[in-house]
Amino acid sequence: MTDTTETPRAGHGPQDRTGPPGGSPRLTGLRALEVDGRLLGMIGAFVVICLAFHFASDGRFITPRNLFNLTIQTASVAIMATGMVFIIVMRHIDLSVGSVLATCSAVMAMTQTAWLPALGLELGNPLLAPLAIVTGILAGAAIGALHGWLVGYLAIPAFIVTLGGLLVWRNVAWYLTNGQTIGPLDPTFMQLGGIRGTLGETWSWIVGLIAVALAVWTLWSARRDKVEHDFPVKPLWAEGVVAAIVAVLILGFVAVMNAYEIPERVLAREFRARGLEMPEGLSMGYGVPYSVLLVVLVAIGMTVIARRTRFGRYIYATGGNPDAAELSGIDIRMLTVKVFALLGALCAISAVVASARLANHSNDIGTLDELRVIAAAVIGGTALKGGVGTIYGALLGALIMQSLQSGMAMVGVDAPLQNIVVGAVLVLAVLIDIWYRRSLGVK
Repeated sequence: MTDTTETPRAGHGPQDRTGPPGGSPRLTGLRALEVDGRLLGMIGAFVVICLAFHFASDGRFITPRNLFNLTIQTASVAIMATGMVFIIVMRHIDLSVGSVLATCSAVMAMTQTAWLPALGLELGNPLLAPLAIVTGILAGAAIGALHGWLVGYLAIPAFIVTLGGLLVWRNVAWYLTNGQTIGPLDPTFMQLGGIRGTLGETWSWIVGLIAVALAVWTLWSARRDKVEHDFPVKPLWAEGVVAAIVAVLILGFVAVMNAYEIPERVLAREFRARGLEMPEGLSMGYGVPYSVLLVVLVAIGMTVIARRTRFGRYIYATGGNPDAAELSGIDIRMLTVKVFALLGALCAISAVVASARLANHSNDIGTLDELRVIAAAVIGGTALKGGVGTIYGALLGALIMQSLQSGMAMVGVDAPLQNIVVGAVLVLAVLIDIWYRRSLGVK
């Protein structure tokens, strides 16, 4: 009987990895930093955009005030983009997120101003905001689950289901409010919009230091797991460089947020523009906005789901090869329901941020958000063919999109031209992604 076992060739055996004899294999040179080329390119593009608009606006773009506003404007789209990553990874699409956001916003607004007050809970009651948020999240998850059931169990293409949802839920929101703007909302609820609620200078630093500690612990824990399983690891100097970069980015962000004090006249002007009286008790001052903290928490949770749970592994396995995933025992139909329900819940959380920032629910809330969310995910590197996508990429994509729009508005670019530029950037991002995958030999 012929022996078909191959002798390990040079460079392919377990003893040929770089590293000390008897120790864990280590990477050397520039490879030690394990730089993601796509992520590096996105960061470079973001820096170029910021510098270009900074000089074009006579130094008004890279300022604490503008960066503060930029982050709270990005929050709503960024939250939904994290869920859109899972949808696109599974080779689906959701065109209804803006309309679902509107419906969830309408539900929460009516809960605060009509339904719960009818039961004796008036504006200012500490239970009002939590109950409204829970109601909105349940409504969003139910709508998403309905979409997932139609796609997964009835085999209707997601494009058609969510295109119908775009029309249906936008008008459901209109009927819920009789076409009226609903506001002002509960003061506690409005603090989640960003400009009306921040951690304050001291708590921002405390949260920032905790975030640095958690990031360093995560890096060290990942290194320890690789060593235990005899995987290649970065040298200690490379780990230190990565940890230092992360710490500088986190603490630098906190410093920028703490450098901008929200003027009371800004809030008063917003309310007067809407014909409303500014409620008492709205917090103002320095610090990281609650809405940005909410984005960070959602991003961490979605990253954990993607990397550390069976649910996340099933999503990427299904997107990579649906037939193989089904043959391996994954219930793709129920998985589809869960993924769409998750996105629906995230739409409700985005509705909290969006309506709280506006201080009311309006009929046009969330208009065209579906395009911004999809663009953020795609610009962030999520492959439309499925199987590939990251949460941090979607966040960076959302930030790039908002930077483009805010920068063009700041330098006086007309709205039609802004949309032309954003559309061109989206197409260019897909083209660059195609070139990048071809360079790696990926189809």
